[in-house]
Amino acid sequence: MESSGKQLYREFCRTREKIRLFSKDWWLDVVAGDHWDVAIVEKKGRLIAAMPYTRQTIMGVPVLKMPKLTPWFDLWIDYPEGQKYSSRLSFEKKILDNLISQIPNVPRVHQKYVYSLTNWLPFYWRGFKQTTRYSYILPNLNDLDFLFADFRENIRREIRKAQKRLQVTEIENIDLFYDMNQKTFERQNKSISYSRLFLHEIDRACVQRKCRKIFIAKEEDTIHAALYLVWDSQSAYYLMGGADPTLRNSGASSLLMWHAIQHAASITRAFDFEGSMIEPIERFFRSFGALQTPYFSVARNRGLFKLIEAFVD
Repeated sequence: MESSGKQLYREFCRTREKIRLFSKDWWLDVVAGDHWDVAIVEKKGRLIAAMPYTRQTIMGVPVLKMPKLTPWFDLWIDYPEGQKYSSRLSFEKKILDNLISQIPNVPRVHQKYVYSLTNWLPFYWRGFKQTTRYSYILPNLNDLDFLFADFRENIRREIRKAQKRLQVTEIENIDLFYDMNQKTFERQNKSISYSRLFLHEIDRACVQRKCRKIFIAKEEDTIHAALYLVWDSQSAYYLMGGADPTLRNSGASSLLMWHAIQHAASITRAFDFEGSMIEPIERFFRSFGALQTPYFSVARNRGLFKLIEAFVD
């Protein structure tokens, strides 16, 4: 039986748009099954703060770890209106202390939180370490001409070149997308980190809620690249992509990204490239004029994991 807090959170997700896509209860159901819960702060039955987390195991040891295809969680706090900055920080510390205290006492906790969280000090005071990661975001999609003009010249040139040669089409075939996505991993000599079945389950849930598009760029019957876009009321997110490694110079990936941005402008307010710590990918995202935006990856190790951490350090 689910906890009353989880039930309250489900109701909140269904009736409000404030929780971002990757922390919606239905998304958590897909990527974590029954292995997720949520720390909450409530007052008289009203949700004031929420922090989801997911359970996994490493060699049989229970841990809290981010699920696949989930870049971060939304640590949501309902701040009172009209607070002074110092009062806001005090309120935030009290709320975060409460949420952190509800985290299960497992040997390892590793969570990432969306960029709206700018204060990780309460985590530090509870024994966490933090690594700053970066996303790239277009925060305002109102003026597409301005956005295009702000792309780097080589990206604009690639898009114009690709527009003369390639056709962008929307598809529903998730297996076709998975095949293209897999080619990107193969080019990097890596195994794809999620199964075809797992992606089918995510896609089925997104289709049901009308919050995804799959775009391909093709030349006649030859597919050059594919892109998987998801969104909520606040932003669209580049979730996955793939390209034929033998056709990488066609500009297909740049064209698809521009097409995704244009589509995002018709349905939401911002576009999140989701960032990457891989240098060539980071350079590609940065070329679209997006703002570098930090977010926090926090971790706490105990027991054997603490010993491993000390050995590595």
